[in-house]
Amino acid sequence: MTATATTPTARDIVLSVQGLKKNIGRKPIIRNVSFDVFAGEIFGFLGPNGSGKTTTIRMLVDLVKPTEGRILICGDDIGDHPERALSHIGCIVENPEMYTFMTGWENLEQFARMQSGISRERIAEVVAIVGLDQRIHDKVKTYSLGMRQRLGIAQALLCKPKLLILDEPTNGLDPKGIKELREFIRMLSATGMSLFISSHLLSEIQLMCDRVAIIAHGEVIAVGEVDELVSQAGAYTVWQVDKPAEARELFAKQPDIRVVADDEHRIDESLQSTWREAIVTVMDEELVPEWVGKLVAAGIGVRAVQRVAPSLEELFLKLTEGETIG
Repeated sequence: MTATATTPTARDIVLSVQGLKKNIGRKPIIRNVSFDVFAGEIFGFLGPNGSGKTTTIRMLVDLVKPTEGRILICGDDIGDHPERALSHIGCIVENPEMYTFMTGWENLEQFARMQSGISRERIAEVVAIVGLDQRIHDKVKTYSLGMRQRLGIAQALLCKPKLLILDEPTNGLDPKGIKELREFIRMLSATGMSLFISSHLLSEIQLMCDRVAIIAHGEVIAVGEVDELVSQAGAYTVWQVDKPAEARELFAKQPDIRVVADDEHRIDESLQSTWREAIVTVMDEELVPEWVGKLVAAGIGVRAVQRVAPSLEELFLKLTEGETIG
């Protein structure tokens, strides 16, 4: 994590979104969205698909005009001085678009021509930053999705932005690609760059980000440190044992332990597939060591115990006091 020890001042604010609204006809799509992103932090923008994340990002990069509100990038109002404001940011909205019949280097040269003052040395520099040195002269059609994502980030870095905006960057990546992207994002943050990451996966935001804004139905319902917000919904204890039926029966007899039914789907979707026949419980964390001993004494082998975050849906239910999301 890169959270700072002191409270950021106004001079540390790289992106300030103030009372942002967007209507399509008479229908409100984005309702009064406000948050700040500070220098050097990784800021998550978390919400289910269709919640308004991409529409908000399109307004941040001046692809869509807001109905009301202000967007300040390094102090420049994007409504009054769009070119100056946009000069501070790099962005990938949805999937990075590349010319697949060209090499990675040729793609970067093409993008460099659209901006002033970008040298071959700068192109080589961003290629090294994203780790594409060995494949940059291969055609993009031969690249994996993860490599295309890196090339898209290289393109966004050409202008030396102070803020990098990535919309659902882990979509379609395998676990190895997600881990590499996570490490790369942390490396960029360590250089002092601010990163704005949108996602619908709570687990990825929790692993990647310092602070987060949670959006539902076009409205930000919470802004804060990730762990602080997650703690409001509690956590689950996941048990992997060699006799799940017997362990489940023992847990079910305890008044201070609740066994979560398989159809409740209260765990982040990116984690569910990693467990088979796991038992999900709601229990006090202090009871875990005691119950490891009880299960072993009952002849039940404990293979793994893990505390995990609630699903995004569960977090929303807690923050909105039961309101459903869609």
